[in-house]
Amino acid sequence: MSRLATANDGPASRGSSVAASAGLGVLAAAIGYLASYVLIIDEAREAVGDGVADWKGVAWYFYNAHLVDIETSGEFGAWGGTDTANLIAESGSTSATLLYVLPPLVLFTIGAILAAQWHVNDIGGAVLAAAPVTIGYAVVLSIGAHVAESSSEGTFGPIEMSGSVAPELLPAILLAGILYPLVFATAGAVLASTLTGR
Repeated sequence: MSRLATANDGPASRGSSVAASAGLGVLAAAIGYLASYVLIIDEAREAVGDGVADWKGVAWYFYNAHLVDIETSGEFGAWGGTDTANLIAESGSTSATLLYVLPPLVLFTIGAILAAQWHVNDIGGAVLAAAPVTIGYAVVLSIGAHVAESSSEGTFGPIEMSGSVAPELLPAILLAGILYPLVFATAGAVLASTLTGR
C-alpha cells in the first residue's frame, strides 16, 4: 500500500489521501466561486437582469473564467436556435478580466498546500497528492453546470415559447472540472515539492 507522509510524519493511507485531496477540490471550487462572487456580483446583476438569481449570474461568470461558454437556446413556435456567450469577454472590466486568473491561482495554491502539508519532495508524490483534487472539483463543477441553468417558458397566443441559459455541459465537465485541476493543482504540488526537495 502506498503511503504519503503527513505533517506529523505519520503514515496516511492512500484512500484517506485521495479523500483529503478530493475534499480540497470541493474547497477550491467553493473558494473560487465565492471570490468570483465578491469580484463580479454588481456587474453580474447588471448583465443578467432581475429575471435570473444573482448566484446563477455569478456562476456563469465563474464558468467563463474556466473558458467555458454560456449556451443560450430558445424556441418560438417552430423556430429555434442556440448561441454561446462569454460574459467576461463581452465585459471588458478589470474585475471581470481578473476572473481568468482566479481558478488557476486557487487550484495552484491548493496543490502547493497539499504537497507542503504531506512533505512531498518528488514529482511522482506531487502528482499522487494533487491529481485527486480533480475528483472533488469535477463533481462540484458538473453539478454546478446543471443547477446554474436558467429557463423560462410561456405562450404568445397559441404559440409556445421557451428559452434556457446555462454553461455548456461538456466543456464544464471536461475543461473546467477535469483539465483545470489536473493541470493547475498538480503544477502547484510539483513546484512546492521541487522547492522543498532542495
